[in-house]
Amino acid sequence: MSRLKVFTIFLLLIGGVWLGWRQVKLTNVYFRPIHYVKIEGSFQYTSKERLQQLLNPLMKRGYYQADMEAVQQAIKTLSMVDKVDVKRVWPDAVYIKITEHKPIVRWGSNALLNKQGEILIPENIEEFKNLPLITGPEGQEKKLLEIMKGIYIVLKDKSMQLAEFHVNDRRAWRIKLASGLEMQLGRKAPLENMQRFLKTMDLIGTEQVEMMANVDTRYPNGYAVTWKPDLPKIDWKAIVEKTRT
Repeated sequence: MSRLKVFTIFLLLIGGVWLGWRQVKLTNVYFRPIHYVKIEGSFQYTSKERLQQLLNPLMKRGYYQADMEAVQQAIKTLSMVDKVDVKRVWPDAVYIKITEHKPIVRWGSNALLNKQGEILIPENIEEFKNLPLITGPEGQEKKLLEIMKGIYIVLKDKSMQLAEFHVNDRRAWRIKLASGLEMQLGRKAPLENMQRFLKTMDLIGTEQVEMMANVDTRYPNGYAVTWKPDLPKIDWKAIVEKTRT
């Protein structure tokens, strides 16, 4: 065999070894694992355990093969998650930023509303039992939320806290205060009915209002009161005399 042929074979062998080593190295880079997942956000309703359960199988695919859109969509399936931002961070990390919904009231027996009136279905409604409650016809969520906000402000000016706001199929209103007092406001001029009662509070007195269990304002010129049981008899004559002085 000539020297030229031997030299050519030698070069090809070297080239083959180099190309093979290069291919292995590129393959290793392509399957680079994810070592760090940084999650940013103030979580009040989303558990870290649930996030980990969702992310573990997606992160095992590696730095380059992990589908960032799939990660984003998986987190968005969590009921209280509003926005998600996901991106790779060289050389082996994934950065995730999560923004939660902020529910302000309960809607019906198992849902919530955020400030935009959007319906949210939490995994456990019991976590939100301290929020005010709205019930009403489907499709009226935003409208009823705005009305409730107005009622809340009016009552707050009288040092009263709204707990529940109910509207039935006949559009009749009923509210309940944190103190337990219920007001039947009806469907004809319900806001005016409520205002009429509130105007008499200064005459009646705070102590007497606290004794009330139910107020029915569906009368054209007044309202009916149901008192809490086992209460001492009220001396209305003394109260009237006090308001005159």
